[in-house]
Amino acid sequence: MTTDMGIDLLPLEGITVVALEQAVAAPLATRHLADLGARVIKLERVGEGDFARNYDHAVHGLASHFVWLNRGKESVALDLKSPDGAELARQLVARADVFLQNAAPGAAERLGLGAEELAERHPRLVVAGISGYGTGGPLRDRKAYDMLIQAESGLISVTGTPETATKTGVPSSDIAAGLYTSQAIVAALFRRERTGKGGIVDVSMFDATVEWLGHPMYMQMYGGRQVPRMGLSHASIAPYDAYPTADGEILIGVQNDRGWRALVTDVFERPDLVDHPRLATNPLRVAHREECDAVVAEHTRGFATADLDARLAAAGVPAAQINDMSGLVEHPQLAGRDRWREVATPAGPVRGVLPPMTFRDVELPMGAIPELGAHTDAVLAELGLAAGAIDRLAAGGVVGRPTDVPVPTP
Repeated sequence: MTTDMGIDLLPLEGITVVALEQAVAAPLATRHLADLGARVIKLERVGEGDFARNYDHAVHGLASHFVWLNRGKESVALDLKSPDGAELARQLVARADVFLQNAAPGAAERLGLGAEELAERHPRLVVAGISGYGTGGPLRDRKAYDMLIQAESGLISVTGTPETATKTGVPSSDIAAGLYTSQAIVAALFRRERTGKGGIVDVSMFDATVEWLGHPMYMQMYGGRQVPRMGLSHASIAPYDAYPTADGEILIGVQNDRGWRALVTDVFERPDLVDHPRLATNPLRVAHREECDAVVAEHTRGFATADLDARLAAAGVPAAQINDMSGLVEHPQLAGRDRWREVATPAGPVRGVLPPMTFRDVELPMGAIPELGAHTDAVLAELGLAAGAIDRLAAGGVVGRPTDVPVPTP
């Protein structure tokens, strides 16, 4: 797609990524790289593939996680436990710009794909690894997935209601690790342009989650207190919560005294509340949160949600309607900004939302969701293997093709 700026080159066009990945964190990182134009070759198990392919069959028989995380990639099915399969993987990595893996600790090393070995053998290669807890420390070899990291890091101690700790509704630790990994890979590639050398990048889910916990961590270290679980409320701000309306509820988050003045004067038409002796400042409102919330709720009940939302917006008071996933799918902001596109899958086209990185000069691609092993023959042919040799590898179970994979039913 070319615009008036005359640029039609995707940011990472010409970059090849080989990924030994599964689940969420690494696939999210490489999906962002694919969105930015990189060629991503995904190495999968013969006959099974990335186990996220079987989390559910919600998208026309395909797994929702897999559809979300794997568009724009090429799938090569290899038995990496066989010497021939591992050797093919090493040959693919030798031709790549980036190798990313989130295998169990020690697995990459056993395959001859350890970070130090690859960096020594291929100085221009960017080698990235995602782990649960990092490459050292007492938890290095512990099994780790999103919920465990949320618990170990303390994220669930600040998420939920006063009565119940909860994990976040999406895999936050996985997502954090994936985002930091893609950012680090792009930074390493940029450095390589100046130095000619790649390098090794390590990202742990634990470290990524700890980074997101900066506010409550500093409150503990220097304020001497645990930030409490507040549900939709906020430990340091009031009013900040969901409040009832005549036909539902709405979220209001007043972050300073100017906002309070606008809320009570322009929205509630109660200027007498501006200088209320227990509500005039944010520290007072926090100290008297129950009274503050009661005053706000008393007034919000008199409005229909849509009317109150419009009134709050006109007054410049931060607020939002509380949507569920049905509301998100039909959200006018997505439709009004033309964010929906069609994505090809083995089960037919599905809707997908454009990547959040918006370039003014070129639209990022929404590549197809790969069938397991769909690109095995083509990619191995690039290594110089003849069709007969690939056939023999397939017959021996060393490589896999789409015909080897059972078709899921919705």
